[in-house]
Amino acid sequence: MLAVCAALMPASAQEFRGKIGKTVAESTPDWPVRAKAPKGAPNIVWIVIDDIGFGHISSFGGPIDTPNIDRLARGGLSYTNFHVTSLCSPTRAALLSGRNHHSVGFGMISEFSGGYPGYNGMMPLEKALISETLLMNGYSTFAVGKWHLAPATEMSKSGPHDRWPLGRGFEHYYGFLGGETDQYHPNLVDGNEFIDGNLHGKHFTTAMTDKALGYLQDHITLHPEKPFFLYWASGGTHAPLQVPKEWSDKYRGKFDQGWDKAREETLARQKKLGIVPVDVVLPPREPEIKPWDSLTPTEKRVFARMNEIFAGFGAHTDHEIGRLVQFLEERGILDNTIVIVNVGDNGASQEGGLNGMFNDYIFFNPPLVYPSPEENLKWIDQLGTEFTSTHYPMGWAMAGNTPFRRYKQDASNEGGTRDPLILHWPARIKDKGGMRTQFHHAIDLTPTLLEVIGIQPPEYVKGYKQAPFEGVSMAYTFDDARAKTRHTTQYFEMLGRRAIVKDGWKALTYHRPGTPLESDTWELYNLEKNFNETDDLAATYPSMVKEMQAAFEVEAKKYNVYPIDDRLLRRVPPALTASVYEYYPSDVSAPRMDVPALVNRNYTITADVEVPGGAADGSLYALGGRLGGFGLFVKNGMLTYSYNLLARERYAIRATEPLAPGRRTVKLDMAYDGNGPGKGASVTLTVDGKTVAKGRLEQTVPVSFGASEGLDVGSDRGTPVSEEYESPFPYLGQVHKIVIDLKK
Repeated sequence: MLAVCAALMPASAQEFRGKIGKTVAESTPDWPVRAKAPKGAPNIVWIVIDDIGFGHISSFGGPIDTPNIDRLARGGLSYTNFHVTSLCSPTRAALLSGRNHHSVGFGMISEFSGGYPGYNGMMPLEKALISETLLMNGYSTFAVGKWHLAPATEMSKSGPHDRWPLGRGFEHYYGFLGGETDQYHPNLVDGNEFIDGNLHGKHFTTAMTDKALGYLQDHITLHPEKPFFLYWASGGTHAPLQVPKEWSDKYRGKFDQGWDKAREETLARQKKLGIVPVDVVLPPREPEIKPWDSLTPTEKRVFARMNEIFAGFGAHTDHEIGRLVQFLEERGILDNTIVIVNVGDNGASQEGGLNGMFNDYIFFNPPLVYPSPEENLKWIDQLGTEFTSTHYPMGWAMAGNTPFRRYKQDASNEGGTRDPLILHWPARIKDKGGMRTQFHHAIDLTPTLLEVIGIQPPEYVKGYKQAPFEGVSMAYTFDDARAKTRHTTQYFEMLGRRAIVKDGWKALTYHRPGTPLESDTWELYNLEKNFNETDDLAATYPSMVKEMQAAFEVEAKKYNVYPIDDRLLRRVPPALTASVYEYYPSDVSAPRMDVPALVNRNYTITADVEVPGGAADGSLYALGGRLGGFGLFVKNGMLTYSYNLLARERYAIRATEPLAPGRRTVKLDMAYDGNGPGKGASVTLTVDGKTVAKGRLEQTVPVSFGASEGLDVGSDRGTPVSEEYESPFPYLGQVHKIVIDLKK
């Protein structure tokens, strides 16, 4: 039965139908009735795993042991022809809205929003999320983990919060707002408030699962009659690859054979499981990737260890999913709970470069040279721990996307856009362990859920008239493995890399950034006969190529794809535009988005400090942490400026006399060399106008110190910027405030 619009009205808007007399005895009450879900409505647990490929999990032939996801696959349906957008935010926007990513302003991740309808990162209220619709229809709604669906300019303490989870239909939220975070010191939000992210050794995936189980336990205790919607979006397996060592050590030696052999082994298992047709052959090795047998012993050792860490991270993520499933089972509600597992919001990530990275913040600073195998080797015992921000080399991404070509960010090829989908619902799905091969896309899941629950898409949400869904329901596939697909046309675009699927054919072009769109070469594939794009038919059917290009144009204009922007890091929008900022001591770090970009420019930071008599050590202020940042602290009475160049180089500029007691004005003057990003700078420290130290930074961070740790005043709450102290290193005197002045 479909829910009716009247049931969607808030209690305060309902007409009073009782009687009001002068006394209660003369009156008849009429209690407002909140909306109720359809009778027997299932619970929903929607799981999204980050940056994982088609060929990673064991139920899809991969080398990562995922028994809990495998169990869900055995008891439900596995979709082997399911597609996403090739990047994080865009896929999540499509999943939760039922609309194409450009259609809801997410043609790019939120940090790279732009001033065009398809790229502004501001999902229109005319295109509600499923959380909003379910909340209106009697569901309790919870979200934990990665959000990544608010514009970067709106991720600060002061908001606005209307595009945070609580503004888009979730009643409770615990997680991080951006694209990635440190797994032991996350940039943590609870509800609409930033909170201390020090998890005291607990891994974030465990912490978010703990929080989710707490939400569900309270819900079951207090509102057992209501269905719930839990959105569980882990930071795993996105960089930084950080996981308890016992998990990565489970895979010691498991990848010594290298990525070429691993691809062959994965494909053989996929064929045996029926995931891919038996006639599928591997595409050629991606041209930039070396044959494993040609690598040096150092390269093999480091690269294998990095993939052990990734695999351990995947297995640990599966373990936490298992805790969720066990909870549902123990409380007798698993049978009527729809569990969706999106194994990937894009394909495996190539962002670790050819050699991988001990510190993936280097990826965000492209003028810097990526680490060599020898540099990574120096960190090998700390790779995967909280002391590094590890990412694996792209050769392993190639293997993880078996049997497809290319990677995350590449919307042209299936390696960037094709991921496993598991759907488990024992009360409804009878074909246990069934596989479905119909073409489907991220925009199809929200329409599917509303149809099977029995909820009609609302005409209005929060007073906004709703646009129709752009996806189609997949419910027709539940009982018919051979049903013909109902999703017959779908465009793809990311960073100029484009594709169109239409009636079983696919045309694509792998655009090279910085080159004219008109010079792009288009390829053509018959997906019904060629599973993984190895037989280009463009030369055989040139008229069909033109027909498919025309079809792409129709979709692109319809869904706000233009203007195409093939830049990546160069498109970061300015978050803060003032020239002077004041910060005060707080129990919580100021998030990175609350701090101006202190790179490639002149600036001063002035601290108003009370220096007590005797010892007065501690951090006056610190931005970032052990993997990149800077700060001013006092150690043994000496004022010291520390600059941490992404853990590759550490500078210390120190006064030679102790900081004298009393009210002091301590000033840092940064004089940037100019002539491009990441150049050197001269640093001067003064106390009450008197110079106490000078020094040079021969190189500076060109773009960003990273995504996680923000600004602390009077302490260094997260990981320490300097190796000379341990966090939080509170200042024993008092810091009244600091002022950042962006000198022109």
